[in-house]
Amino acid sequence: MEDFYLRQAEWLKALAHPVRLCIIQGLMDKGSCNVTDMQECLKLQQSTLSMHLQKLRAAGVITGTRVGLEVNYRLKDPQAARLLELLQQEHKAQEVIE
Repeated sequence: MEDFYLRQAEWLKALAHPVRLCIIQGLMDKGSCNVTDMQECLKLQQSTLSMHLQKLRAAGVITGTRVGLEVNYRLKDPQAARLLELLQQEHKAQEVIE
């Protein structure tokens, strides 16, 4: 049981950054995306974006497929999309209350 919670905590740490949540949202919206498009959208340096992508890949949240010189990323773990949808629902509920 402890291993389960340790794995879940590590997975949540991989998601616990605004840029990584934005990457997940973009992949949910587009289905797949390459680094160049992400970089233009997020206005990040390529090295910074690569670091965030590596954390998401290592956690099994995203996967990349090489197409020529580019890598197209897509969500690998549907649980990440469900978590982001839950966060968005909570945000919308808070907006209604305010």
